Amino acid sequence: MTEPSFYIGSPMDTGAASDTENSVLYVHSISQAGRLLPSSSRWNSIEVDFNLFPQPRDPSGYGSLPSRYSKSVDFKLTIVNKSHFKRFIYAASAFVLLIVLLWLLLHFLANNKHHHGSSKDLTVALKNALVFFDAQKSGVLQKDDIVKFRGDSGLEDGNRTLVGGFYDSGNNIKFSFPTAYTITLLSWSVIEYHHKYEDIGELDHIKNIIKWGSDYLLKLFIPPNQTSPGSSTLVSQVGSTGNGTSSENDLNCWQRPEDMRYERPVFSCDKTASDLAGEIIAALSAASLVFKEDEKYSTSLTKTAIELFKVVTDDEPGSVQGTYTTKDECGGEARRFYNSTGYIDELVWGGTWLFFATGNTSYLTYATQHLVSAQKEEQSADKGIFYWNNKLTAIAVLLTRLRFFFDLGYPYEESFILSTNNVDLLMCSYLSPATHKTQGGLLFLNPNHDGPLEYAATASFLSKLYSDYLDLLHRSGSGCIDGTSFSLAHLRDFSLSQVNYILGDNPVGMSYVVGFGNNYPKHVHHRGASIPWDNQWHSCAEGSTWLNSETSNPNELLGAMVRGPDQNDMFLDDRHKPCFTEPTISSNAGLVAALIALHDPSRSSLKPNDAGLLGIDNVGIFHNIH
Repeated sequence: MTEPSFYIGSPMDTGAASDTENSVLYVHSISQAGRLLPSSSRWNSIEVDFNLFPQPRDPSGYGSLPSRYSKSVDFKLTIVNKSHFKRFIYAASAFVLLIVLLWLLLHFLANNKHHHGSSKDLTVALKNALVFFDAQKSGVLQKDDIVKFRGDSGLEDGNRTLVGGFYDSGNNIKFSFPTAYTITLLSWSVIEYHHKYEDIGELDHIKNIIKWGSDYLLKLFIPPNQTSPGSSTLVSQVGSTGNGTSSENDLNCWQRPEDMRYERPVFSCDKTASDLAGEIIAALSAASLVFKEDEKYSTSLTKTAIELFKVVTDDEPGSVQGTYTTKDECGGEARRFYNSTGYIDELVWGGTWLFFATGNTSYLTYATQHLVSAQKEEQSADKGIFYWNNKLTAIAVLLTRLRFFFDLGYPYEESFILSTNNVDLLMCSYLSPATHKTQGGLLFLNPNHDGPLEYAATASFLSKLYSDYLDLLHRSGSGCIDGTSFSLAHLRDFSLSQVNYILGDNPVGMSYVVGFGNNYPKHVHHRGASIPWDNQWHSCAEGSTWLNSETSNPNELLGAMVRGPDQNDMFLDDRHKPCFTEPTISSNAGLVAALIALHDPSRSSLKPNDAGLLGIDNVGIFHNIH
């Protein structure tokens, strides 16, 4: 197609041709130049008259266009070749219209996918998932508790000094390590998304769950006193596996918690249980932010966390740090269920949360100074996994949050930048085709261990949370070391895909959350759920008949997320196979965090410091930092 040409001259040029030749300039345009160029012909030209003042001295000086006196220009357009001009106008209009339509279409599809990408009722799933924690409570239950097949239990624990807490799974043991992790994670979800919990009427409910746990954690630490100035005690476990003995215990006896009559020993540690201490510090610190409006209670949580941190980070000669499961009297029985492979990440985790709870930068300094050591301690099988045994990925997200929204500068820059890079690498790994996923799309981290849903749930939480951080910064995404990039939509789609898989979008069509959907596990490995609530006492022998029964559980353990399928997407609904059907409080904490992160709040519930429809509290976590 011929490029249009232009005729430029003065409106006074109406005389002889010779005069016109002296005062008229023909120009044309080509797309490569992006400006007007001289032309020697009127062929296919468009005649443009400009009355410019002052007149340019050199008619060939096209580089002077447009004039800097543009506001005083009289513009007159004369069409010489109407056919070409119309063709140009139609083509340009069509092109602009096409661009606008494409933009609107893509914008609509993106919003539609974001807000309606899940066919699951995530609010119902979240409400149910919280109920599971009520079913795991030990101690004197509230009269209005919605779980009707549970009663008071464990009332003699620790000679009545350790009443309360949660049974960790389908047995009747109270493990301190996963309990503390559970309270930390649930508290974190409330600190970030308490407006969303309020939006669905569950804020008081989850705060009740957190307080039930934090009240118990306060009982686990016995600090040094005047009579024993050099010693302190941490309770690691209440209840026993029996270590293979034939006597009745919490493992070999299939009995409801309310029916327990066997001995329930208490396992204690000294200050060398650094990992257990670090997780309890994190839990009490995070919970103190949840209850910041209750100044007295919040202060008691922070005070205990500060005292415990001082004890376990004492660098005096002879002080020793270590993992709680290396000593039989402390965590020997827990080794089989919650074996800790390191302790530095828990101390960094505790120090980070204690900084948020107090605003004291000495705790942040401790955390950042030990961050690299924690990374060196990390087991290869745990890389990229956030769960009760590894906090590094979550620590990186928290330090990145600090860098993004409350950058403290020197001397933390190096740790902050390292953390942000690690978070980007983590997100890239979630989205990478090379990362191990089942054929059905479940992220399958650490295939040598049971419970893939626990890992997928925390990955879903972290990816959605990070996308919200980026959204608050008005960033569209970030990059990967291989030159690729990810967008906010990529992160949110991944997060939603994992939750949808858990809720039933998988090859076997099984919802792995009890009570959600039409097809979910009916033979959950859980003592209280599998024995009828008939106001009768059932012995261990009687309980075994229910363990071996092929009938469905008589009590529905609403909201419990089971361990899930194998790496081939296969699942066995068998009470005798806890690797498939046992729920835990730590895994359900990850599910709750993922569900609340993905919840779309109503506009009426948003507060001034929320961003758009994200429903995230951008400033609450910095409440104590000045």
